[in-house]
Amino acid sequence: MKINRRQLLNLTLFATTAIIIKNLQQNSNQDTLWANELKPQIYKSKNGLLEVELIAQETPVNIDGKTAYLLTYNGQIPAPRLEAKAGDKVKIKFTNKLAQPTNIHYHGLHISPTGNADNAFLEIQPNQIFNYEFTIPDNHPSMTAWYHPHLHGYTAQQLSGGLAGLFIIRGELDDIPEINSAKEEFIVLQDFPLDNNGRLTDSRMMSLMMGREGDVITVNGEIKPQISLNKGEWLRLRILNASTSRFYNLSLDDNPFYLIATDGGAIASPQEMTRLLLTPGQRAEIMIKGENKQSSLKLINLPYNRGGMGMMGNGMMGGGMMGRRNNNSPQILATINLNQSNQNNQSVSLPNQLNTITALPSSSQVRSFTLNHGMANGMAFLINGKSYNHQRIDTEVKLNTVEEWELINTGMMDHPFHIHVNSFQVISRNDIPENLLAWRDTVLVKRGERVKIRIRFEDFTGKTVYHCHILDHEDLGMMGNLQINSE
Repeated sequence: MKINRRQLLNLTLFATTAIIIKNLQQNSNQDTLWANELKPQIYKSKNGLLEVELIAQETPVNIDGKTAYLLTYNGQIPAPRLEAKAGDKVKIKFTNKLAQPTNIHYHGLHISPTGNADNAFLEIQPNQIFNYEFTIPDNHPSMTAWYHPHLHGYTAQQLSGGLAGLFIIRGELDDIPEINSAKEEFIVLQDFPLDNNGRLTDSRMMSLMMGREGDVITVNGEIKPQISLNKGEWLRLRILNASTSRFYNLSLDDNPFYLIATDGGAIASPQEMTRLLLTPGQRAEIMIKGENKQSSLKLINLPYNRGGMGMMGNGMMGGGMMGRRNNNSPQILATINLNQSNQNNQSVSLPNQLNTITALPSSSQVRSFTLNHGMANGMAFLINGKSYNHQRIDTEVKLNTVEEWELINTGMMDHPFHIHVNSFQVISRNDIPENLLAWRDTVLVKRGERVKIRIRFEDFTGKTVYHCHILDHEDLGMMGNLQINSE
């Protein structure tokens, strides 16, 4: 085939233009890369109003010196931190620049599940703008909440891509002098499934069944970051597990620390511990005293077996075929460097009481929810033998009532169970009373375990959901619709 002069010129022009475009894209990506390395955005309410613009889009970001193409809010991993107080009005102008429909769930907030508040049934289409608007109740507890996508069928993919951010409610716990005087740090734990080019990999069915875990684990978008703390000072560490499926079994070099808050806010009094298990969606606040004789403390993720399908076929389906690499070695997540202080720090003890929590009364309304997997138009994860149906109402409750739910896991994997809108109290595990009275919105139900919780439905009516917070399991059917009716 012969090429004439004009065709040769056109081909040369085409090739030159392609090179120019590629260089421009690389330069543009580098600008975005540097932008991601700026100090994370923090939006705080002023004069009773928190007003924010959020844009969801794919963005090239810097992770450990390499470019990763992740899904972000406002180009950040993790997303901007939002802070408000009880009684504040919240206005969020949200723009969807993803290639898929999406929405935002305000995980942990006690707000309406309908309209333009915490509505899990919204479908915000690509290039669509949606205005969220709601008011934080006047009696809302201070807490570490968060926000992430929650459109059924897309939830796991979008969260594993990076769409997650903290939503802090300031209040009574922050006003305790001993807590207020501590250094405060925030940790968002995320893992990403990336290929050699920094692109998010598609999960196969086996990895979805197990619940995908990414090979790259980040703390606030960084690999093994450093946290500075003066000796003699207290550190208040607020931790969010924003991973799609990964459990974090946290240790501080076996040094003690003190739990002061769970999902729903402050517990009654500080609890000393050396291990903290956070399942997907859970949050915790811990206090660390900088008095160790060592120069640093390592925040470590210890191995945890959350079960799997490997029991089938004498284990032949386990391991990598299930999309999860079983890491039996401790992983360092972050380092707390203990510095000598030039000041004479006075020894401050934690208060004996942080909060007053009243146990919910027993209820004659008892329901059972069995968590398992099976076949329902293909492999599915089930609640009471049913795969999720958007149109079906699975559970109806009445406002201003207390119910007792028994969560029964008859499957081969652990499942963290999450309820929208209203927090609950864990009563027992396998009929053994729970020793910590606390408010939660997500509870781990281990394989073979029965967990009893009590929940009060208050303030808001409407349709919402409960589901497994291994979000691949939710997308594969382990979710139910909850209708809260007026009295």
